[in-house]
Amino acid sequence: MTDLRINSLEDINSVAKQFIELVGERHRVFAMYGSMGVGKTTFVKAVCEELGVEDTINSPTFAIVNEYHTRKDQIVYHFDFYRIEDVQEAYDFGYEDYFYCQAMCFIEWPERIESILPSDVINLNFTEEEDGSRMIQVQMD
Repeated sequence: MTDLRINSLEDINSVAKQFIELVGERHRVFAMYGSMGVGKTTFVKAVCEELGVEDTINSPTFAIVNEYHTRKDQIVYHFDFYRIEDVQEAYDFGYEDYFYCQAMCFIEWPERIESILPSDVINLNFTEEEDGSRMIQVQMD
């Protein structure tokens, strides 16, 4: 397990860069756990910026999934399963096409679909510290 600390919004992009270096090319699906408002979407935005995404990055709460393209024509998918009621909804929109396509997939509210997460998913546990900083525990293999 590796801990990444975001002390302020000013250093979130440097932490995003650390994260990209840490996970490398091999790891592609990331389950992001943490309470609402802890910074999951903000972190995805910073990772996307570091990867060269020029699109506007926002929460996919109503769309369930947003798709972003990097300058190197890589794809990043950002999911928000907060609003789904049943794992069947993930089957209905074809989650396998996303999770197994080699694109980076960031999943908010993975608790709602844990039974269908890939076996090699990387868990990211977000917490807010008393001083307002954020801690991300990265659980790999």
